Amino acid sequence: MSKILHYTFDAILISAVLAGIKRSTGLQPATSKIESTTIRSYVDKYLGFGEWIFDMSVVYFNHSSYFVNDRRDLK
Repeated sequence: MSKILHYTFDAILISAVLAGIKRSTGLQPATSKIESTTIRSYVDKYLGFGEWIFDMSVVYFNHSSYFVNDRRDLK
């Protein structure tokens, strides 16, 4: 059971990292090259979940007193 939780957490973390890369650089996996529409649908849902996790993390960190916005261009 602990291995399943570990792999699930790793999969969520990888998806969130891919979402962060997409948001900061515009680079994203080429899911259109996946021939199977079923697999492509699951991959798109997986990546979408990672974007949701990334968004929720940003909201949490934005409201946390442990993080500050140090971007010069936003001031």
